[in-house]
Amino acid sequence: MEPVGSYERILKLIEGGGAVAFYVSTPGCGVCRSLKPKVERLIGDNFPDLALYYVDAEALPEARGQLSAYAIPVVLAYFGGRECVRMARNFGIAELGATIDRYYGLYVGPAGPTLRASDD
Repeated sequence: MEPVGSYERILKLIEGGGAVAFYVSTPGCGVCRSLKPKVERLIGDNFPDLALYYVDAEALPEARGQLSAYAIPVVLAYFGGRECVRMARNFGIAELGATIDRYYGLYVGPAGPTLRASDD
């Protein structure tokens, strides 16, 4: 998961028109720290054409405001420049995977024969 250093970079990634996702959290959030590797694994294993980036909401308060990411953690996924997925605060990995899969299948193609979304 590559960190994003500015809100301008976030806009360029979104406007690029590809499949891009952002994991928005803060370094001090315990839930965020435990969920981050699970989100990375889910997207890496199941959605190879979805680029995943990390947004530190403390370091980039402008991004937090512009993305309306007030409850953390937040996962945002954009397909073709449009926000299609927004999951915040209380969500499971399986639920996130199913939601992303719905849009990923339309934009990129099927994620694969079996969507792996273990909560371990």
